[in-house]
Amino acid sequence: MRSTRAAAVGAVTLSLALAATACGGGSSTGGGSDDSPKTLTYWASNQGASIAVDKKVLQPELDRFQKQTGIKVKLEVVPWSDLLNRILAATTSGQGPDVLNIGNTWSASLQATGAFLPWDAKNFGKIGGKDRFVDSALGSTGAQGKDPAAVPLYSMAYALYYNKKIFADAGISKPPATWDELVADGKKIKAKGKSVLGAEGANVSENIHHVFVFAKQQGADFFTPDGKPDFTNPKVVDAVKSYVDLMAKDKVIPTGDAEYAQNQSVSDFAKGKQAMLLWQSAASNLKSQGMSEDAYGIAPVPVRSGTPGAGAQVDSMVAGINIAVFKNSHNLDGAVKFVKFMTSDTEQKTLNEAYTSIPPVKSAQSDAAFNTPATAVLKQTLATSAAALPQVPSESQFETTVGTAVKELFADAAAGRAITTDSVRAKLEKAQQQMPAA
Repeated sequence: MRSTRAAAVGAVTLSLALAATACGGGSSTGGGSDDSPKTLTYWASNQGASIAVDKKVLQPELDRFQKQTGIKVKLEVVPWSDLLNRILAATTSGQGPDVLNIGNTWSASLQATGAFLPWDAKNFGKIGGKDRFVDSALGSTGAQGKDPAAVPLYSMAYALYYNKKIFADAGISKPPATWDELVADGKKIKAKGKSVLGAEGANVSENIHHVFVFAKQQGADFFTPDGKPDFTNPKVVDAVKSYVDLMAKDKVIPTGDAEYAQNQSVSDFAKGKQAMLLWQSAASNLKSQGMSEDAYGIAPVPVRSGTPGAGAQVDSMVAGINIAVFKNSHNLDGAVKFVKFMTSDTEQKTLNEAYTSIPPVKSAQSDAAFNTPATAVLKQTLATSAAALPQVPSESQFETTVGTAVKELFADAAAGRAITTDSVRAKLEKAQQQMPAA
């Protein structure tokens, strides 16, 4: 399901050994030449409610590309649970697709393999120029100071989804803008017998997304400016504790959510069991579970100050999907043409509307489909109050180690064990020790 994608972007289930000498993809041996000018292979990420839905969305567009260019695209939709492992295997074996989707948080880690076509000024020129893309989306395409390893395809942002009826029954007239307001609203909601806020406490990638935002709101970073892990920074420790304390101290996240890892909190929200949900671009997911758009409202994720904006008032990570090309593709020219096609205004409107995401292409955002009340919050967040996860080669390991630390802290909270500054610091210190040497 698409929500599995949302929860799994950036998730890593193996220890990465990224070698700068790794070779790229391609459908057979060798690389770099256009000896298959009429074919391309494409690994698409699972964006829709199912793989079958993705094929239904994508195949007509691939047929249109073939009609325009004469190039046939062989499509495989890869589940998020398999995608990163498949990509890593392709970087070392040389047996992979010509074009593929990647979670944007993986960009710097995959860039470090040396397997992907760099999007320098010349290559960006072939698809209409770098300035067509929103700055925040470009910020999650690779390490700073290097040519991007991928091009933005779909953009998403976190928002606060709230059940209008539950709010009305509790006498709450508007969504909370600060965490203090959310906790206060939670008391009124619990008095009416409802759960307050859903979370996926056992999902390492969801954990990372949220503690990253909490850290940015504290003015903290998980890495030093030179890219070294700084997980025990006091502000980082405070940020992680603040998130876990939503369960441990404030009692707004149910203890049962410590075991959630497969979108159960989305299901609970859709069924009216809980009042609020923090999720990225959730409209299509909620619709697939039978929840009417009229039943919920969408607001920015709460912040410390209550006023979403830049800097310490970040209220989302820059979520999204990038499209990349293996540089040893047997049809580099065709692969670049395909990226140009997929990032054209027409395709950006068609695909992002189908997936209820936001086009990272500026000119496509003016379409009426992306100017609804729901998308307005997401667009504003991406434009003014979203930050990219650290674009460092060890980003994938960071997601795994810190996400697991938060998972363990939620388990402690659910079991009634005290969540203290010392216990949080100890978990983060263990996570930092598991990071690879620079």
